[in-house]
Amino acid sequence: MKLSIVIPAFNEEKRLAACIRSAKAALAACGLDPETVELIVCDNNSTDATPRIARQEGAKSVFEPHNQISRARNAGAREATGDWFLFIDADSLLHPETLREALDAMENGRLAGGGCVIAFDDIPLHWRPVVTAWNLISRTLLWAAGSFVFCRADAFRETGGFPEELYAGEEIRLSQALKAWGRTRGLGFAILSRRAHLSSGRKAHLYGPAEFLSMLRVALRSPSKALRSRDGLDIFYDGRR
Repeated sequence: MKLSIVIPAFNEEKRLAACIRSAKAALAACGLDPETVELIVCDNNSTDATPRIARQEGAKSVFEPHNQISRARNAGAREATGDWFLFIDADSLLHPETLREALDAMENGRLAGGGCVIAFDDIPLHWRPVVTAWNLISRTLLWAAGSFVFCRADAFRETGGFPEELYAGEEIRLSQALKAWGRTRGLGFAILSRRAHLSSGRKAHLYGPAEFLSMLRVALRSPSKALRSRDGLDIFYDGRR
């Protein structure tokens, strides 16, 4: 089995090196042969040192000019040659135990894909119930969080990958597509829970409650329209770091 780890990155010079190093450490701890793994960073039109850092850390760097998370993940996947894809965010850290559980899930032959419960390294107390609620929803509805998605390469390609008409919520749409693809082949979809995948809680500090509420109002007013445009989604796309 060959594994491709795809890391989309927009202006992530502050955190990308730590992400790649955590992935390498996890791979080594799990005893994977370097020949069976590839690390791909998709530079999503960064204006900082992101692509240079990717290359310095030994990852393959590809470029996607249109600033959109779906397109960045898909661009990385197009360059991937693995049997399985693992998508992690550039501001997250991959733990060996999380990777081991994912590898076990890949190797058992029963899944089309899955995700993982998530945690954040530094968030205010009032955000913790939100994370708890998301993890409950994720495990109940089998929706993968965007910071950690794994799937068979053939399933990814046959379902079309991350939907490029969406600027947010694309991981949920892909989760639904992978579940449907798997059902016709007797394959499941799982949310890993042995150890949460760790992401940065920086947005909870960079954006105030008013900005989050503004985005929520836009989304609730017209969910379908809101997800198909960058308007009102500055928290994901304005590049504040």
